[in-house]
Amino acid sequence: MLKNTRHTHIAGGWLTIGVLGVLSATAMPARAQSPAQYRDYELGSSVTSVSALAGMKVSDAKIVHERPALIQDLEWRRPLAFSDVAAKDPVEQIVFSFYNDRLFKLVIEYDRHRTEGMTDADMIEAISALYGTGSQLAPKNARAISLMVTDPGTRIAGWGDADYSAVLYRSSYAAGFRMIVTSIQLDTLARAADAQAVKLDERDAPKLAIARQKKEDADLLAAQEKARVINKPAFRP
Repeated sequence: MLKNTRHTHIAGGWLTIGVLGVLSATAMPARAQSPAQYRDYELGSSVTSVSALAGMKVSDAKIVHERPALIQDLEWRRPLAFSDVAAKDPVEQIVFSFYNDRLFKLVIEYDRHRTEGMTDADMIEAISALYGTGSQLAPKNARAISLMVTDPGTRIAGWGDADYSAVLYRSSYAAGFRMIVTSIQLDTLARAADAQAVKLDERDAPKLAIARQKKEDADLLAAQEKARVINKPAFRP
């Protein structure tokens, strides 16, 4: 039974879609919008609100770092198509990244089969309809590399300002396209937190390894004692 049923208008009538995640990922905006938003997802949103829009659970978010700030990732993948809208959606995957429960980055992967044959100019034209006229170079303040993607590919064009950016890339390992939408301020904070987290992990690695080994030893002893309680009374040589 489908829950969260909503209605969206398409040419010739109204289409009922039963999963918010598919609706949010496939619904195309009627007018140009700021790079502070991608479709229904707004930078700065909480894990709870984004997961609800994506049709996912809050518990699906994975913790990347817990200190000095909470960094989380939520990965959405396009479900099996159950409608013409979902079947035609070119978005294959979106990774949402959060800094202290605020969405700071979206990494959007387009299905290469649904963009096959499209040129860079075709993609720029399509995304410019969403964000306005772009530039061949990304905004000066935009980050080229995502915390999630170490090799985003070849940069094609960018949209945005000092606060937000949307950068289009051609994938370097497959004939496809990727777009990274970023809050510049939150991304800067997340990068600083990520670098500090790595240093903290390196500093505490020996102590954490000892604690982990002690726990594993304690768990093993507990399991053995539990088995002993069961097996000893029943043992007959």
